[in-house]
Amino acid sequence: MLIEKYGSVAPKRYNYRQLKKITMSFQDKLGKGAFGTVYKGSLRDGRFVAVKLLHEATRDQEEFLNEVISIGRTSHVNVVRLLGFCTEGSKNALIYEYMPYGSLENNIYTTVPSAVLGWGKLYDIAISVARGIEYLHRGCNPRIVHFDIKPQNILLDEEFCPKIADFGLAKLCKPKESIVSLAEMRGTIGYIAPEVFSRSFGVPSTKSDVYSYGMIVLDMVGCRKNAKPIVENSSQDYFPQWIYDRVVQGREIETWDVTSETEGIAKKMAIVGLWCIQTFPANGPSMNGVVEMLEKSLDELEMPPKPYLSSPQQSIILSLISSSG
Repeated sequence: MLIEKYGSVAPKRYNYRQLKKITMSFQDKLGKGAFGTVYKGSLRDGRFVAVKLLHEATRDQEEFLNEVISIGRTSHVNVVRLLGFCTEGSKNALIYEYMPYGSLENNIYTTVPSAVLGWGKLYDIAISVARGIEYLHRGCNPRIVHFDIKPQNILLDEEFCPKIADFGLAKLCKPKESIVSLAEMRGTIGYIAPEVFSRSFGVPSTKSDVYSYGMIVLDMVGCRKNAKPIVENSSQDYFPQWIYDRVVQGREIETWDVTSETEGIAKKMAIVGLWCIQTFPANGPSMNGVVEMLEKSLDELEMPPKPYLSSPQQSIILSLISSSG
């Protein structure tokens, strides 16, 4: 069998009966996504785990096992660890380490975000996520393009250390390549890079994850969801444009809990986020470049061009939303 070639490198395999025992017959549901339902469980050694039972889709079995092996071989403090898997008939499941503080989404879209995460911690999370994505793009073999970087897929451990999760849309890259071929659009509206939904902007690549990351960083700055990227009336500003104008004009950002001491952190994160969401991939940084920018002082950062958010991009998104509905 394919997975046996990898010996001790491969994650542990469980059967479906063991899976039921680990989850107490799938008693404690943590959440549900497009690709499966996640349950809390515990292993024999007492460790808590998150068990993702995948929907019974017609996935190629060899493709599933290749994905298990590839993710199982990743090793980075900011990538969630795959501890095991199950494939039995139509039942496919992934067993991950348990993240007690849930997703980044649950921690930044609150009434009072500062009650949980201050600006120093938000900055730490931003640079840690960047390093995790950089590792996927450059540090593991085969390299991985995630294609679904969003706040729901950034999980926080007991020390609020972020870990990238949910590789259901990921694509593997050959060595020295960064461009990938896609048969279908993948990602979440509001975080999808322009080149993923229209080749007129470029080709999908590692830069597609950079764009999604930039939208997360701007979310963190403004604590505003990007699920509705098109303004509903003329009195509303699309947040990246609003933040760009304020930074260029040297005005205060006026987001939650910004003080004179933390204004520099907020501005640095805003500038890096704006660099990441350049409409054309060639104009944006690599993930390695993002990490370097985050490590610089605010004075060392250049302002990026204003995000290009005109009618062609909006009409494409609108057509996608209307066709899916």
